[in-house]
Amino acid sequence: MAKLTRRSFLGATGASTAALFLAACGGGSSDSGSSDAAPTDGAAGGGSIGVMLYTNVMSLDTDLATDGDSFEVIADCIDGLMQMDAEGKAIKALAEKMEASEDGKTYTFTLRDAKWSNGTPVTANDFVFAWRRICKNAGEYAYMMSDIGQIKGAAAIVAGDEKDESTLGVTAKDDKTLVVELEAPVPYFDSLMYFPTFYPINEEFYKGLADGTYGTSPDTFLCNGAFLLDSYTPGTASLSVKKNPDYWDADNVSLDAINYQVVGSSDNALTAFKSNSLDVVMISGNQVAAAEEDADLKDKLKVTGAGYMWYLTFSQTKKNAQGGMLANQNLRLAISNAIDREALVENYVMDGSLATYTAVPPQFAASTSTGEDFSADQTMFSDYIGYDVDRAQKFFEDAKKELKTDTFEFTMIYGNNEGDEVEKVAQAIKEQVEGNLSGITLNLQGMTKAERLDKMQEDNYDVALTRWGPDYADPMTYLGMWITNNSNNYGFWSNKDYDKIIADCTTGKLVSDYDARWAALYEAETLVMQEAVIAPLFTKANANLINPSVQGIEFHPVALNRVYKNTTVA
Repeated sequence: MAKLTRRSFLGATGASTAALFLAACGGGSSDSGSSDAAPTDGAAGGGSIGVMLYTNVMSLDTDLATDGDSFEVIADCIDGLMQMDAEGKAIKALAEKMEASEDGKTYTFTLRDAKWSNGTPVTANDFVFAWRRICKNAGEYAYMMSDIGQIKGAAAIVAGDEKDESTLGVTAKDDKTLVVELEAPVPYFDSLMYFPTFYPINEEFYKGLADGTYGTSPDTFLCNGAFLLDSYTPGTASLSVKKNPDYWDADNVSLDAINYQVVGSSDNALTAFKSNSLDVVMISGNQVAAAEEDADLKDKLKVTGAGYMWYLTFSQTKKNAQGGMLANQNLRLAISNAIDREALVENYVMDGSLATYTAVPPQFAASTSTGEDFSADQTMFSDYIGYDVDRAQKFFEDAKKELKTDTFEFTMIYGNNEGDEVEKVAQAIKEQVEGNLSGITLNLQGMTKAERLDKMQEDNYDVALTRWGPDYADPMTYLGMWITNNSNNYGFWSNKDYDKIIADCTTGKLVSDYDARWAALYEAETLVMQEAVIAPLFTKANANLINPSVQGIEFHPVALNRVYKNTTVA
């Protein structure tokens, strides 16, 4: 087939989400086992693989890393309390035992025997130190401790209201026993534990380094995971990891090494794969169709759910967008309805990605009551979003009356090192919006992903083409972004009704009523769509080319897109 359809994506990603609420929907290899399994025949097989990264890894510090590629490398080298199995479920890693209190507000973890790469044991204090540090520094992912993880005392520390980080509800009862106290029950808490924000750091090692150097080289990064950092300089195009012989589960790790290489274009990725320079690459656009028609490549093509949703975010503050013009709801709705999402995925992305019409993308969060995907109905908000030029123009006419002007000029920023399809999508959006809404000029400004993120975080942009991937298997991983003053609320939108719903679902009356909470999350999403806080575009798929000798890479749309612990080379 030359074109990957919605049906083909569903099949390729193993899209049934009816299993468990915390089970991701990605297609892990059927020959992949969990860490609890007996050693596989391939465990001593050795070999190394070359793997493509989309973007440069800027930091291996769990307090600073914000992108999937960085999280992947960190997870190669560090274990948390839990890991993901091939189906995306949380299984024990450094935690040999986990017990939850009857009220769901206290977790006690018993650690297994494990070592850091300098020979010192992994202890409960390593988690205490790392988690306190995340909260004290109040970085971009600190909200995972407070808003999402509901760690007792985290919100006050992150907000700066509490200066004593020892008040955080995480305690080392002894070297092997970690006790975590929560403000409220969190139904997906065990799945949070495999996310890098919750990984440990050895306090003595960290404090022995010069300020700002942790995670910037193999000498300044301590590992306890399946692999050791072998070569790395922040921002460079290549890095490598090698097998950790002292890993607690080393018998189940086969690979000797993973050699990563940043490849910025699909053309170059295809060339690298054909020349055997890389064993695992991602392609898009015309290269996917070419691979489907190539007798040597089509059997090596595997489409997996990447989880990321691409969308437009609009700065609604007066310092941008002609004095805050994009704070106008009708103007945002006009732009959203002027975009043909099906054309974007079929003509420009072309890798099996799904046109998306909800604020929470499909295929990663399923109800434990019904097993149904939260966003299975992509027509739910058809009154507010869809490719409808007449409706877009009606919204636009209302916006012009309200804003008392007929012409608008905005700049849309996008990453020029996030895959060559991104620039094509940006150009297509410009053409669609300008063509369907006469009077809008949408200038394009390409920049590195790091520069784009800086501009968004500093509120120095009009419109941004950006993406977000689910960190855990619950709709809150998206809906939590648009709380007033959340660090990822790049449009600076604020709605008291929305904030109340989210509070009820995280710490309030709905925490213990699963079905009522699920229904309330739809209410929150409705507000986001009614007000066009964002314009969802598409949910990303990855069209992977994989050397057939490489087996057992586990692909997930949630938290960690690729896991190599059980990978073998024939």
